[in-house]
Amino acid sequence: MKKFIVSVMFALSAAVLPFSGAMAAGGGAELEKANVNLHDKSSLQRGAKYFVNYCMGCHSAAFSRYNRVALDLGLTDDQVRDNLIFTRTEGNPTKVGELMKNGMTSKYGEVAFGAAPPDLSLVGRSRGEDWIYSFLKAFYVDPSRPLGVNNTVFENAGMPHVLWELQGWQEAETHDDGHGHVTKELKLVEQGSKSPAEYDQVVRDITNFLVYVAEPAQLHRKSIGVWVLLFLVLFGIIAYFLKKEYWKDVH
Repeated sequence: MKKFIVSVMFALSAAVLPFSGAMAAGGGAELEKANVNLHDKSSLQRGAKYFVNYCMGCHSAAFSRYNRVALDLGLTDDQVRDNLIFTRTEGNPTKVGELMKNGMTSKYGEVAFGAAPPDLSLVGRSRGEDWIYSFLKAFYVDPSRPLGVNNTVFENAGMPHVLWELQGWQEAETHDDGHGHVTKELKLVEQGSKSPAEYDQVVRDITNFLVYVAEPAQLHRKSIGVWVLLFLVLFGIIAYFLKKEYWKDVH
């Protein structure tokens, strides 16, 4: 029985550790906790709205289809057409069953930003929810940069602060502890249309949506996983008593 429990725990650890490592990836400033909830459909719906309005002009989510998003987020096809689709495919209106691509070519992206904006389908897994959440809150005014802004989480990112009208503008105060450790403290100097708390929720909604897009099946996988673990526990108990019954005469 002990060997069985150890084997199960080892298997679970092997499955979890790669993801925990990915969540910490990214470096830069200390990351804030996103605390997203994939079962909050209202948050996912708001995140989808913010993503297509503020992010999708440059970034695609080309591994995801509009109709799959509609199904998982509880939206109708008409709601998707009216609120999430603003692109055209080969001159025709984009259909609900098509991939979430934008009209920007890689060549144009390289000319405009120095590098083509990446597809964000898998950023929820490659960077992790805390990185996305912290990154979207970490823009500050930097006149030395081509686009006038920088980011404490991803220094010298070739990206404008697309959410500036919601957050406003931040400035960075540099602090040196005298031992070579330099940190930057961000202060809001001009508030946008959202209060700091409201902007935090906007960023959390976008993060929630990107985590969902990175693996839509996790909405169902996690619920199934609970039943799998319960089955393993029950099977382990039955196997233990069955083993005792078979071997009782030997001992």
